[in-house]
Amino acid sequence: MLCVEDNPDDVELMAITLERADPQRRYVLRRIDDASAFLDALQEDFDAILCDFNLPRFSPYAALQILVARRCSTPLIVVTRAIGEEAAVHVLRCGAKDYLTKDKLGTLPQIIERVMTERQQLAEQERLALELEAAYGRLKKLSARLVVAQERERTLISRELHDQLGQTLTGMVLHLHAAKRAADPAAALRHTDTAMQMAQGAVSQLKTLSFSLRPAQLDLLGLVAAVQGAVQRIAEPAALRFTVSSRGAEPATLGETASVAVRLVQEAMNNVARHAQASHVWVRLRFLSQARIGVLVIDNGVGFNKQDLLSGQTSERNVGLYGMIERTELAGGRLQIRTRAGRGVVLRAVL
Repeated sequence: MLCVEDNPDDVELMAITLERADPQRRYVLRRIDDASAFLDALQEDFDAILCDFNLPRFSPYAALQILVARRCSTPLIVVTRAIGEEAAVHVLRCGAKDYLTKDKLGTLPQIIERVMTERQQLAEQERLALELEAAYGRLKKLSARLVVAQERERTLISRELHDQLGQTLTGMVLHLHAAKRAADPAAALRHTDTAMQMAQGAVSQLKTLSFSLRPAQLDLLGLVAAVQGAVQRIAEPAALRFTVSSRGAEPATLGETASVAVRLVQEAMNNVARHAQASHVWVRLRFLSQARIGVLVIDNGVGFNKQDLLSGQTSERNVGLYGMIERTELAGGRLQIRTRAGRGVVLRAVL
């Protein structure tokens, strides 16, 4: 405790009072009596400041002004021999936490205990306020990223529809018109056959696009089967060996994060097929408590420089990885990436 007091006997009397009130607790009182010593003392941390009201070279008002200027939250308690009601109210309005007269020092331990409890509560409130402000900031950033992710997703779907399915349907229409105008039955048949083949291709493209959005196996057969199908559709054309395994009991009813798990595996497999130069991919699912899902994807490819790839803005080079990170965070999870040149990549997420 810091005692702003010009009478050493009063400080000793306060020390005796505190010691008698709680012999198990050790009170250390440091006495100062002017502004210069007060400023020097504030370089240390004190639980409370006990300040006399009538000092020849200092006052509790000056002490309170210094505490405000220093943004110091140490509570100040006025201890004096005599103080009028008006003066007591004024000093409390200026920031003192309490006051008592020296003929009633018996209540000093209770006052100190209450003031210190209030200080702890205030510190806790400030900590919670800072955490709330930080959480609100993260929420704003996450909301902005959600909009960006949605627009990116829509752009990709639009490109798929226009570049693949749209062109296929346009070709079908052209061949059907040509078949209708053809005078030679054989030519009409050729155009019709070509249109039929293109229709079958359009159906296949539509199934692929539908699977990429939400695999039918997810609702019919469960998450493990959906992941198995997603891995197989990407690995086989790329001549990749793959192993899909699971741990834990898959729940009968899957939550919304199940589709996120499939999309993470799809994006990870696409990255492996395009960039990793790997020969084998391992995918493991873990069904955890509280409906959480763990996803682990490992490849034996060439790896990459994570800091170089993720330190800049989103681009064609890293859009897939940023999409996976955003998708995981929006589902309330976190994606961990471990990689080293020539040692492959390990992706781990808990949703």
